[in-house]
Amino acid sequence: MIAGNPLETISGVSQDLLSQVVADATEPVLLKGLVSDWPVVKCAQQSDAAVDSYLRKFYQGASVGVFTGGPDIAGRFFYNEELTGFNFERSLAKLDQVLEDIAEQSDLPNPASYYVGSTTVDTCLPGFRAENDLDFGELNPLASIWIGNRSRIAAHYDLPDNVACVVVGRRRFTLFPPDQLENLYVGPLDLTPAGQQISLVDFHRPDMERFPLFSKALERALVVDMVPGDALFLPSMWWHHVESLDNLNILVNYWWRTSPEYMGPPIDVLHHALLTIRDLPTAQKKAWQDIFDYYIFGDRASLDHMPPESRGSLGEMDDNMARKIRSLLLNKLNR
Repeated sequence: MIAGNPLETISGVSQDLLSQVVADATEPVLLKGLVSDWPVVKCAQQSDAAVDSYLRKFYQGASVGVFTGGPDIAGRFFYNEELTGFNFERSLAKLDQVLEDIAEQSDLPNPASYYVGSTTVDTCLPGFRAENDLDFGELNPLASIWIGNRSRIAAHYDLPDNVACVVVGRRRFTLFPPDQLENLYVGPLDLTPAGQQISLVDFHRPDMERFPLFSKALERALVVDMVPGDALFLPSMWWHHVESLDNLNILVNYWWRTSPEYMGPPIDVLHHALLTIRDLPTAQKKAWQDIFDYYIFGDRASLDHMPPESRGSLGEMDDNMARKIRSLLLNKLNR
């Protein structure tokens, strides 16, 4: 277990205060007891069987994506030893069958591992949010559910802002600010367990000879243990390692972006930059670094020397201009 720094904690969060936190906070915040009045949380206080029965009230036969690993992975969904594949299998399954499989493993000292990740609540459990939900006003976030037994999900980041609500079982989040990329020893961009690149460090047994800079990441780590009813506000791009600590664990989270819908994922730009910039001669690469600093990352770009109607993609961005840029890129990439 990693001993991290304390996390800002707010108890007795009202709806108005929740709105203020998600609007203003730039670092993670533990919202203690935010969803403790949800019926599913009250079922969790009774038993796993009560939770199972409650979920089945909403279940209408939808299939879910599930990761399955043998007892040998001890809940750590990860790569194989060669980093050419993974130590688990992916499949589609009926949720009621997954719940039965988890229940059958609950008394075993070395259970198989089951993990249903990022499944849209309204598709999987229609009607669930009528009894278990948060009001985010105009944000209209995507509500997802995560279900499994004991597991460890490697440190990764997500682009959207996030409120993660622990509703069944205990969870431990280990958090790092975005600037810790170098110290977390991140794996491949194009072969990932679930879409996001992950840290290769085993947080239970960190190999400090192989990953010496991880000690610097630990100096910045925030660790929070959460119980059913707690929620975590996690800003965009913060690294988070997630451990589910009980025989049955369920989390409901809300993802949203405040940027316009026409904006695509920045990771696409990174892939294109790897293709077109990374291996340029040093002088050329430095020139392009200056160009990106001028137009993208800095505040130096002045367009006063051009009339607004002639600025093209350098001018105000909107949905129409975004479509033009995508069309231009498609034509160039498909040459």
